[in-house]
Amino acid sequence: MFTTTVKSTSEEDISILIQKDNHSWNYLCDCGEASGLTVKEIQNVKAVFISHTHIDHFINFDAIIRHQIGTEEHVIICGPKGIAAQVQSKLQGYTWNLINEGAITYEVRELLSENYYEVYELKPAKWELEKVKKVTNNFIFEDKDFHISCVMLDHKIQTVAYRFQEREKVKIDIKNTNFKPGKWVKELKEAFESDVKEKEIRIEDENYKAEDLFYLLKIEKGDSLGIIMDHAASEENHIKIKTHFSGCKNVYIESFYLNEDKDLAEKNFHSYAAKSGEIMKRSEIENPIPVHFSRKYKEEQRNQLQKEFYTAFQETKIS
Repeated sequence: MFTTTVKSTSEEDISILIQKDNHSWNYLCDCGEASGLTVKEIQNVKAVFISHTHIDHFINFDAIIRHQIGTEEHVIICGPKGIAAQVQSKLQGYTWNLINEGAITYEVRELLSENYYEVYELKPAKWELEKVKKVTNNFIFEDKDFHISCVMLDHKIQTVAYRFQEREKVKIDIKNTNFKPGKWVKELKEAFESDVKEKEIRIEDENYKAEDLFYLLKIEKGDSLGIIMDHAASEENHIKIKTHFSGCKNVYIESFYLNEDKDLAEKNFHSYAAKSGEIMKRSEIENPIPVHFSRKYKEEQRNQLQKEFYTAFQETKIS
């Protein structure tokens, strides 16, 4: 399961921390101001996912650098075209004469499409940009427990929306059997996952064909999480969102403007409350969360924005 925490206040620029149960690392989506983000949380960040590099989504990357230097970790940064040079510029903006060569390694994955990215490496103290390889893959990040995919949206520039998907788990209902737990459970799961129906499974001195025990197993659907930042509330973007995030359990989505300011939203290629709520319902999202409101709004207006979002979500009909 994913635990998600918005580390920025409603008056700050957006930054979202993602943690996975029984997992050592943190994952960070966007680097706006975030007074709730601790040094320890930053040092445990394994990968940073940047939607785009407008200042309100990238300004706090300096704090990420500040607290990760010296950890000797390999940290991955994903973002749209141009992100590698922008990360390099951030790093080269400081003097590093007292930093050891192995203080940290940044691997930058520059996303050129949903399933293609170029990989660069940056190491102290010169931070030269070394192009490592090109990768074609439906997932931009993979772990043994989950993977991350993306979709490109229009914000007058290209922005990246990310989907975290936990892998399905094979569970066994051992309570409703007379069998005792043992290594056979792992062997049965492996036979099921590999579709080796004839595999011999030995339980308490008796042999069984794997296929005859498959009834004990069930597939548990993995948790899912979406992070959708700045985007125009256009039909083209909404088609992409619906396609990529359909059925996602939890989705954090940009809802920058009140409905009364939708003209500003259209002018600035942002979304507004009602449209964000509407596309979440059309995408059949179980738990949508509006985030990233314009800083021009006071608390009362931000409350109104959320009300407009959830009203649209509840009233939208799924076609």
